[in-house]
Amino acid sequence: MNFRSIFSFFSSDLAIDLGTANTLVFAKGKGILVNEPSIVAVNRVTNEVEAVGREAKEMLGRTPGNIVAIRPLKDGVIADFKVTERMLNYFIQRAHNRKMLVHPRIVIGVPSEITQVEKRAVMDSAFRAKASEVHLVEQAVVAAIGAGLPISEPSGNMIVDIGGGTTDIAVISLSGIVYSRSVRVAGNAMDEAITQYMKRKFNLLIGERTAEQIKIEVGSAYPLDTPLTMEIKGRNLIEGIPKTVTVTDAEIRDSLSESVGIIVNAIRVALERTPPELSADISDRGIMLTGGGALLKNLDRRISEETGLPVFVADDPLCSVVLGTGRMLDDFRLLRKISVDYQ
Repeated sequence: MNFRSIFSFFSSDLAIDLGTANTLVFAKGKGILVNEPSIVAVNRVTNEVEAVGREAKEMLGRTPGNIVAIRPLKDGVIADFKVTERMLNYFIQRAHNRKMLVHPRIVIGVPSEITQVEKRAVMDSAFRAKASEVHLVEQAVVAAIGAGLPISEPSGNMIVDIGGGTTDIAVISLSGIVYSRSVRVAGNAMDEAITQYMKRKFNLLIGERTAEQIKIEVGSAYPLDTPLTMEIKGRNLIEGIPKTVTVTDAEIRDSLSESVGIIVNAIRVALERTPPELSADISDRGIMLTGGGALLKNLDRRISEETGLPVFVADDPLCSVVLGTGRMLDDFRLLRKISVDYQ
């Protein structure tokens, strides 16, 4: 056992993808230790945390009056400061097997158009969760690293990271951002669009977990080769009783068209703003999609159809951001180059 491995054994550095939908924690030398929904169930009477992550998600829409399931992040930024801090604390302890005295250095991915106040909130939450150092990096850049793009070369790479709260688009060259844009339309907006569509068309009220299930099973951005249908249970708004309806992929595609249109439009704008030398690189290399939204069926085909460029989905789109952030733990020189710490 050489000195290096002894050192890494004691190292407690963490990379965190603090997402609107899911939070992932990567520990140096150990890989991804936590991958859970960003949800906390709090008891209103005692103010105790009842559950965090997957357990809390099971409770969404099913809690009695004294327990409330909170999503502390909205549109990629912290909406509930106290609950975020408790959630982070819980996940950091989980990653360190409940050791109380650990003060890790933490690298966190944030959306590109985040304000100074929002940055401060993320850093404060991490410091209160007992971090010794906190570094912030832009999600799009670390997603590109996690997806295996050669970002340090002098050539253009385009990445589209579609998360729960935001879609981050960036053109990267020489480890720096040439253009970046963040639109607050992503996975959650798609779920909401499905909920509204079911209300409008079928007078059916469904919960957010059901909406997400519909998106995963029959959601698509471009006509599918084999049509899909799905039975959906909810509450009929007129009669007030439980009811089941069957929807087709075409209907759900119709409900998602506005959200997908906004994302495609943002990609178009990014391509228009890219310097010509880098545009040539992107037309050769294409666009890389990461984030949970990249799993929407045929989204790559739709973007390819609209831009005329090759489009690829990362190998593990859900983990790209945290894997890229994890790479920062080994490469503090690169981290210094791309961090966007509070100025």
